Amino acid sequence: MNLRTRLTLLYTFIVGGILLIFGVAVYRSISTTVTHHLDEMLRRTAQTVYTNTSLDETGRLTNPSLAFLNLPADVFVQLWGRNNTLRAASPNLLSMSRALDPAGLQRTLPIFRDVSHPSYQLRVLTVPLQISDRLVGRLQVGTRLDLVLVTQRSLSLVLIVGTSLTLLAAGLAAWLSTRQALRPLDNVTKTALQITRADDLSRRIPYQGPRGDEVGQLIHAFNQTLSRLENLFHTQRRFIADVGHELRTPLTVIKGNVGLMRKFREFDEESLLTIEDEVDRLTRMVGDLLLLAQAESGKIPLALEVVEMDTLLLDVMNQMQVLARDRLHLRLGDIDQVLVCGDRDRLKQVMVNLVGNAINYTPPGGEVVVGLGKTAEMGQLTVTDTGAGIPAEDLPHIFERFYRGEKARTRQRAGKGYGLGLSIAYWIVRNHGGRIEVTSTVGKGSTFCVWLPLAREGCSQDQAKPEA
Repeated sequence: MNLRTRLTLLYTFIVGGILLIFGVAVYRSISTTVTHHLDEMLRRTAQTVYTNTSLDETGRLTNPSLAFLNLPADVFVQLWGRNNTLRAASPNLLSMSRALDPAGLQRTLPIFRDVSHPSYQLRVLTVPLQISDRLVGRLQVGTRLDLVLVTQRSLSLVLIVGTSLTLLAAGLAAWLSTRQALRPLDNVTKTALQITRADDLSRRIPYQGPRGDEVGQLIHAFNQTLSRLENLFHTQRRFIADVGHELRTPLTVIKGNVGLMRKFREFDEESLLTIEDEVDRLTRMVGDLLLLAQAESGKIPLALEVVEMDTLLLDVMNQMQVLARDRLHLRLGDIDQVLVCGDRDRLKQVMVNLVGNAINYTPPGGEVVVGLGKTAEMGQLTVTDTGAGIPAEDLPHIFERFYRGEKARTRQRAGKGYGLGLSIAYWIVRNHGGRIEVTSTVGKGSTFCVWLPLAREGCSQDQAKPEA
């Protein structure tokens, strides 16, 4: 049973339940009202008879006839004396000698009862007659229940027919409304099947209804999921292609040098050094990829301690001076004492990556300035270069794995990089609860800014949670 059918049945069941309760209430209300009307009429008739007739202490009538009362044809009166002896009856009961309500003659209090006779039903009021607290007889006044029965039958018919038609209309309305409401879900199913069959993540579900309702929110969320899956798919495809490209070059070099040594049947020290360099490069690449996988899953291993960022920065600058040499000017800007809670080796890796990139992409004669500052809650590391800058279309992607703009690719081919440094730096900073930002102007240079939370008392894992 599909969802549309279940919703239709549920809606019909609820409407049917409400109609049943309403119908029973209306039926009982009208029946009670009509019966109450009859009871009032019987009570007035009994009062009239009681006022105009009397019994002596022996239970005998002083006026044995009730014809003077001028009763309606459907109203019946009986007067019973002591020992349940019939003393008088209305003219329409002269041929009837049995009681209107035999059971009522046994009661000592006034009582209304419905009594069935062979050809009709009566509503009978039995009233005890007393003289000086002494029971001397009983008065019974009855009327036919034709009006009540006709009313009840007509009302039952109306309620049954009306309820049936209402349930039919409710079921049809529920079916049409659920069909209209769930039509977008059918589109979701069709689109999902088309994506599966055609392997096309570019498809989106069209929806013209209000985005604020549940269906609109579902379709919006589904389309967002498709967009993310499409991006992840393209990223994965590009990642595989880039990994293949980066692996092919060192493997080709290794194979070529091995082939040369095999051809000449002698070990060449230069070839062995080349092979060793390429193997080291592959090892670093695999290690960085594993580190990225851990970082992206939030499980990067961190040995947390209080790190003096100024001391660490000075150490990194001494190492980077060798890389800069006389080619460009590498200097310290303003530097404050900054304490953060983090992994010293990982934070050093971030500094090395950022400063190394700045040196590699700054032309001879340029300048790289590294600064360290802080605010009330955050430490700030800045790396500014006077390189070629990063085009605006490349800025959103520079922290992606293996992503490099065309100019960067050209320059990078001559080096040993493979487009993972910024990705690693990004995720290390994220796993320290910080963020990394970049501003750049083509032809003037770039500035990378790393924000890290300052260390509080002690150092715990809670102080290095990634930002949402």
